[in-house]
Amino acid sequence: MRLLHTMLRVGNLQRSIDFYTNVLGMTLLRTSENPEYKYTLAFVGYGKNPDHAELELTYNHGVDSYEMGTAYGHIAIAVPDAAEACARVKAQGGNVTREAGPVKGGSTVIAFVTDPDGYKIELIERKDSMAGTGI
Repeated sequence: MRLLHTMLRVGNLQRSIDFYTNVLGMTLLRTSENPEYKYTLAFVGYGKNPDHAELELTYNHGVDSYEMGTAYGHIAIAVPDAAEACARVKAQGGNVTREAGPVKGGSTVIAFVTDPDGYKIELIERKDSMAGTGI
């Protein structure tokens, strides 16, 4: 078994594509339009399946917002320098909700940002991480 993708419902597909590509440095991998069932999909990521997990952004036509609920936590992305990643996110107009610093009760440096729909994204500093994230 392997993780293929995570799906997020978004209220404005282009706004979300712009955030994940321009702010977080992902690539738009493919899109799929389904007018009969009134939804559009966009897949973004740092690489394609099967080598990399992807994010599926689902836009249900006519739905511009969703309730987060209490079960969703966050998506985690490895970055070589969390403080630098936060600065880049801010420079691109992104929202940093927790500046880079050690996790409570530990030494791992983390930060949090939110996407335009309010989904939390954790940036985890890993000096050995590949520099392919673009943030």
